[in-house]
Amino acid sequence: MIGITLSNVTKRFGETVAVADVSLEVKRGELFFLLGPSGCGKTTLLRLIAGFGRPDSGDIRFDDRYVDDVPAHRRDTALVFQNYALWPHMTVAENVAYGLRERHVPKERREQLVSEALAAVHMKGYGARTPNQLSGGQQQRIALARALVIQPDAVLLDEPLSNLDAQLRLEMRREIRRIHDETGITMVYVTHDQKEALSMADRIAVMSMGRVEQIGDPRTLYLRPANRFVATFVGEANMIPGSLLERDGVFARVRTALGEFRARAGEDLPEAGGAVDCMVRPECLHLRRRSDNVFQAVLRSDVYLGELEELVIEAEGMTLRALMANPGEYRAETDARIEVSFAAEDALLLPAAGGDAP
Repeated sequence: MIGITLSNVTKRFGETVAVADVSLEVKRGELFFLLGPSGCGKTTLLRLIAGFGRPDSGDIRFDDRYVDDVPAHRRDTALVFQNYALWPHMTVAENVAYGLRERHVPKERREQLVSEALAAVHMKGYGARTPNQLSGGQQQRIALARALVIQPDAVLLDEPLSNLDAQLRLEMRREIRRIHDETGITMVYVTHDQKEALSMADRIAVMSMGRVEQIGDPRTLYLRPANRFVATFVGEANMIPGSLLERDGVFARVRTALGEFRARAGEDLPEAGGAVDCMVRPECLHLRRRSDNVFQAVLRSDVYLGELEELVIEAEGMTLRALMANPGEYRAETDARIEVSFAAEDALLLPAAGGDAP
């Protein structure tokens, strides 16, 4: 396994800057995610790590070794593609053994490694089948086995679960996490799926417009996003605009159209009187008084989802979303006036996206 370090990496395609001055470190044995919307530069960054392109500026290191001039086939990484890229005319065992044959591994050793790789992805006994005899999830396991069998320094995964249905995605999330934990190999994983990243990653780099907005473990990114983009991309967030009144240690007070609230103070807040957004996750809004942060609203819709109840409420012209994890704990009619509250610990003040305080 290796650690991967990117220092001030920039990549352009003509006038388009795909990756802009990115610096990050993937620790040895880490399951590291590059998360962001389409076109944010995450796949370009993965391909630069793999060697399918060279940065226009900056450098990439594997441990202490600079690899900018090292071709892809000599970087000792394995890439798992979105579309599996299995050879249709080869058996499962032949597909998995392909990289070993290219490396001239003796047949007896090759067969042993293929058997171990298939066992690692729970596909032992499928070696004689062809890819068209497998389900999508099984094909993805074979693609993983092919990557693991060459015993690379790092495995790079480019949206590997995007072609699977919802149930298979859940299953494969657990499988990839299990395989990572058992092998201890360094993995870099690209996805646009927030739940995929939150449920699997050791750490995540959230990207937008070619830049890294924040790096952190899943809980930190969800509970303490660095800015509005991270807050709204990593999960759902209600944003209540306001003006900063004062700071009190790790907390601060804010004046909004819904009232004055107390919340945790985020990074880079303006001086008193400056524009801020009070972020509250939907699951942190309660339809009863549980704290001093209370406001009046109107219930506009109520959707029962089994384990959850999804509510849309309106207050002072703002539409907010709430999630109840215990459906049936309250009763309210649509268009009824309700009391809503949230705890100061569950809210975070962030610099406003732009403009003056309301």
